[in-house]
Amino acid sequence: MAREREGRALAYPAHSRRSGGLSVGINLFPDGKRCAFDCPYCEVFRAPDGADSRAGISLGQMESELRGVIAWARERNERVMDVCFSGNGEPTLCADFPEALAVAARVRAEAAPSAKLVLITCGSGLLDPRIFSLLRGAACGPPMLDVWLKLDAGTRDWHGKIIGTAIPHEKLTAKIKEFAALAPATIQTMLCAVDGAPPPPEEDRAWERIMLELAAGGNIRKAQIYGKARPSPSDPKAEALPAEILERRAASLRAALAFLADSRGVSVPQVEVYP
Repeated sequence: MAREREGRALAYPAHSRRSGGLSVGINLFPDGKRCAFDCPYCEVFRAPDGADSRAGISLGQMESELRGVIAWARERNERVMDVCFSGNGEPTLCADFPEALAVAARVRAEAAPSAKLVLITCGSGLLDPRIFSLLRGAACGPPMLDVWLKLDAGTRDWHGKIIGTAIPHEKLTAKIKEFAALAPATIQTMLCAVDGAPPPPEEDRAWERIMLELAAGGNIRKAQIYGKARPSPSDPKAEALPAEILERRAASLRAALAFLADSRGVSVPQVEVYP
């Protein structure tokens, strides 16, 4: 995916393991990474110093490129699994994100109606009441946006190691819980070693408690546990973990979710692992 994002493309094709096929990505930061996080496992290089972190894009160019990639997929008889805001950093930081979301929803409905509309987000945008309201409305009604919210840490200590942000763990987690109580969402969690060490047992337990709180509301579609699969500028600070560690985390969560379902009668999310 990183190679396909290079240049100034606003839309690009990517075969995504978590999407299960061809994903049409939308990159709102063609000049380089803009993000409130500085995760050591991230494969995207930051934008040059002095770049405007809220610079806008050409919506006309985005629509043209998006339609072009979908047409390219149709010519190859490839099914488009989703149209996904991802790219270089946090999409909600783009000044034109609300308008870009409306354009993507319209193009998806016209050119790839069976595809999902996805936002991969670190969740920092939820701290902005305007973005919170926009995402809640988009997730609860048309265009049925599938919001993939990052939850990489259950504790303050691991939050400081795996995310690298000035946003306090408690503040970010509280907003994720608030959103998940009001709208459907997918939770995505990266598991990797940082400075040679995996998450400690107390981190595993704290993360699972938060996941159970989120799942108790009945709005969590999926829990995605994924590993470090690509090189990053910060290597070797972050390293991939054996698949067994990811599977062990998933098995513990599945067991806890099964108990939650039996005791409270709520629908619980599917837990997926992508080593």
